[in-house]
Amino acid sequence: MPTYNEAGNLPGMAEALMALPLPGLRLLVVDDSSPDGTGDIAERFAERYGSARMSVLHRTEKDGLGRAYAAGMTRAVAEGAAYVLQMDADGSHPVAKVAELLGVALATDAAVVMGSRYVQGGTLSDAWGAHRKLLSRWANAYAGTILGTRVRDITGGFNLWRADALRAIDLASVDSAGYSFQVEMKYRALRRGFGVMEVPIHFEDRTIGESKMNLMVQLESIVMPWKLRLDARASGRGGDVRGGDVRGGDVRGGAGVRG
Repeated sequence: MPTYNEAGNLPGMAEALMALPLPGLRLLVVDDSSPDGTGDIAERFAERYGSARMSVLHRTEKDGLGRAYAAGMTRAVAEGAAYVLQMDADGSHPVAKVAELLGVALATDAAVVMGSRYVQGGTLSDAWGAHRKLLSRWANAYAGTILGTRVRDITGGFNLWRADALRAIDLASVDSAGYSFQVEMKYRALRRGFGVMEVPIHFEDRTIGESKMNLMVQLESIVMPWKLRLDARASGRGGDVRGGDVRGGDVRGGAGVRG
């Protein structure tokens, strides 16, 4: 869970995650020296729950959401995590879906299970206006068309990864600094033949704090799909991954895939 100025959101998120009936769950907060004291709040919660359940990775500068995610994922895999869940601290990703994502991964052996806004059953906050909804759908269609994937929510940030998939992707070589990290990671997984599942979620709008999206992040998101495709072509492997194992649906009761 990367954080930057999330002092108003982190306490509720930490408490909700720690209350889940998942004894093996551990929360790693990656804080980029938040000036609002988010890092100090995270440390107090880590002390409350103990190092076996929660810890904090402090970074000295803010150099992008993607870099924060990569740092946290690298630490989690190095410390022996079998699965790594990435989620935002702003309350947009539903804590109640965490166990379901894990259940789907265990039942289907998917390397990546995505909480998806755009498969059947997925919904967006009513607080999102028509323009924002249209922009989000366009961004997914734009990246998916350029990269030739069937993933419906390739830009989404609520994803459960199997540790071996993260090792194969080589996090240290990921180029994206901002939100395009989500696109690059999924594209790399598909190109390596890993199976992907999409599970419907309700995506809520943040109620506290401000979005970290800025012009540079948006420009990177526009350029990155083309860079990934050109790099793939230059390597002699082509850029299309339509043949990848992408499934939409959910798993209920631990058995049976609908999609």
